[in-house]
Amino acid sequence: MLGTFQQSQLRIEIEASADTIRDSLLHPEQLQKWLVGQSFAPGMPEQLHTGLQFTTWTGPVPIHHQVNVAKPNCLRLLLSGGIDGFHEWYWGEGWVQSRLEGISILPLNLGQSLSLLSLRQFLAQHSKDRRL
Repeated sequence: MLGTFQQSQLRIEIEASADTIRDSLLHPEQLQKWLVGQSFAPGMPEQLHTGLQFTTWTGPVPIHHQVNVAKPNCLRLLLSGGIDGFHEWYWGEGWVQSRLEGISILPLNLGQSLSLLSLRQFLAQHSKDRRL
């Protein structure tokens, strides 16, 4: 794999319940609405589950994912292709944390930061829509 080893761990506060955050991370239909710069292969299941394998694309770069852990408060993805490493998500009431490690030519920290901000914005809009 070409690239450099990169690691990043970010945690942000989000005005959303743990259940709402969980649905936004474990349901591909929701993921596609906020995940910045990635497109999903067709035929995704309703919910991510342990053992599931799928591919996303960041531009022309394929990233293969294997769901290693999918629980009510955490998600761990093993990555290969455009990123060789892993991505972990943990969440609770009002917060989400993302840990990403891997070898890649892609700027992982920038992508991770944009994804977390996009998730925060998506959940804020979701919360606003529910109040209306």
